[in-house]
Amino acid sequence: MRIALVTSTVPFVRGGARNIVDWLAAALRDAGHEVETIALPFDEDPTRIVGEMARFRMIDLTDQADRVVCFRPPSYLVQHPYKILWFIHHIRPYYDLWDTHYRGFADTAITRARRDLIRRVDDRAFAEARHIFTNSTVVADRLDHFNGIEGEVLYPPLPDVKAPEDHRLGDEIVAVSRLEHHKRQHLLVEALGHTTTGVRLHLVGKGSSPDYAEHLRDLAESLGVRGRLTVDDAWVEEDAKQRIIARSLATAYIPLDEDSYGYPTLESARSRRGVLTTSDAGGVLELVEDDRSGLVSEPTPESLANAMDRLFTDRDLARRLGAGAADRVDELGISWSHVVERIVSA
Repeated sequence: MRIALVTSTVPFVRGGARNIVDWLAAALRDAGHEVETIALPFDEDPTRIVGEMARFRMIDLTDQADRVVCFRPPSYLVQHPYKILWFIHHIRPYYDLWDTHYRGFADTAITRARRDLIRRVDDRAFAEARHIFTNSTVVADRLDHFNGIEGEVLYPPLPDVKAPEDHRLGDEIVAVSRLEHHKRQHLLVEALGHTTTGVRLHLVGKGSSPDYAEHLRDLAESLGVRGRLTVDDAWVEEDAKQRIIARSLATAYIPLDEDSYGYPTLESARSRRGVLTTSDAGGVLELVEDDRSGLVSEPTPESLANAMDRLFTDRDLARRLGAGAADRVDELGISWSHVVERIVSA
């Protein structure tokens, strides 16, 4: 079967949204399918967003592929009679982030009209899809709430590679993700300032701007914990990233209302490391269960500090949570063989 994978990108920024496409392409090819990936840059600037969406709508792949699978918005606007969505999130400032400071622009008659237009266009595109998968229950719930559409949860796996084996627990809490304010690495740095043990914090990831990384370093300096913080604000290759996780004490992933459990949680589970997260982390809580596969803290520096100190002083707890994280992945049946079967049969 000829399958086209269609998505949007932010140039020079890598993250889970790109990985899910690349890894599905490899899994489909391994299953004997011919795959083409089509990725176009997409700018969410309010003054250009409608025109950017129109570019995707002008693409018609009817004669080029047997079916298309669409991912990041607004890729699902492409035209094809057999269109499947693996829907990973809305254009969130016009949906669940509308009434938050993460919207990023004023609430005016013009922006409300733009919001309403985007939602109408999305509704039409969703109605065209043969089947809609989502990457988490959180996203499925948003799709139902805002668009009245039911999506089937299809959890995205990691590539089928063996993690480095290192059963020794280090002294670092490792947080792997893009350095962005909504990923809330600043909360972890603030928490480090409240810890009473020698626990260390290692932040790994490249953000859209170097400013946030500098803010994190300055914050640690002001709290007197700069010596216990490492910030790798660069794209880290998969092998190197896995080695960092494998020698950690545990990992941390505390985004605000994340769309899915996030690849950092799976990467941690693969290395049998528990995950520290927060009660408002959204889809992360679909994989991380408190005191089983990780620790679920309140989103405050004091609560996070207490959890970090617990992990540092109780290594048996850290080991038990790591084993629980690996078991949780197996329990959810997260695998590429399952994904390919659902994508092809939908």
